[in-house]
Amino acid sequence: MDTVSVDVTTVRSAASIASARESTRDFLDRLVRPLAAETADTVVLVVSELVTNALRHAGGTCTLDLTAHPDSIEVAVHDPSPQAPRMRTPDLNGGTGGFGWPMVNRLASATAVARRPSGGKTVRAVVPR
Repeated sequence: MDTVSVDVTTVRSAASIASARESTRDFLDRLVRPLAAETADTVVLVVSELVTNALRHAGGTCTLDLTAHPDSIEVAVHDPSPQAPRMRTPDLNGGTGGFGWPMVNRLASATAVARRPSGGKTVRAVVPR
């Protein structure tokens, strides 16, 4: 099992999100059992959405953990907010979002949100290989 932890600590920065995507691609490129290109793109999209949500809605910092399992890639984003993501009607006109969490739930085979004993939460998404 391969695991990597990536700190994404720049406050609400597009560079932070790009760095998370780049770190994810690096992690996926180093896997002994490579992913199909479409699956790798899906993992990167899930990372991008979860990190974006954490930076936008959960205090501006997060940590990303990626774990390769035999049949899946697990994406875990830890942030300081106890507030769980919620489904909401996407805003088609005002630009306030609402697309990311539903998309992650469609792309992942499983999602979970857990409160952390030290405070905050962990949002997990499992993408099948």
